[in-house]
Amino acid sequence: MSTTQSERLRELLEPLVTSQGLDLEEIAVDSVGRKRVLRVVVDSDSGADLDQIADVSRALSAKLDETNAMGEGAYDLEVGTPGAERLLTEHRHYVRAVDRLVKFQLAEGDELVARILDVDDEGLDVEVPGVKGRKATSRRLAFPDIARARVQVEFSRKDNKKEEEA
Repeated sequence: MSTTQSERLRELLEPLVTSQGLDLEEIAVDSVGRKRVLRVVVDSDSGADLDQIADVSRALSAKLDETNAMGEGAYDLEVGTPGAERLLTEHRHYVRAVDRLVKFQLAEGDELVARILDVDDEGLDVEVPGVKGRKATSRRLAFPDIARARVQVEFSRKDNKKEEEA
């Protein structure tokens, strides 16, 4: 997909997504066999439920049919949310990942796994889990120091807030 087509699709679809209270995170057109698939990824600070996904999917489908933005050939429209191990690329992604465990690839080449505690305009405060019985440590990461960040799936995280209340 050329950049101009991607930009056109974003300009066309973003107002519809925004009107539904969601953010347009990603647009991709892929070829799967003889078919084309338009994948649209949406999200919000509070997440997106199935009803919101269905509503935005209907609105996008109608707009695409009305404008013929995908051309004459057949295509499938897939609307969804970012996966569990989402890549953090925007400030709002980091804000949404507060209290989540994230794997950071730092600009200097090091790798760090830490929990995001707070986010501001300059960077993040994170907590690096302790190893072998050591206490967790706090650290500050500036946005320019982060080359890549991805949320990690936690299957057995203990909820400290519930433990404190008990």
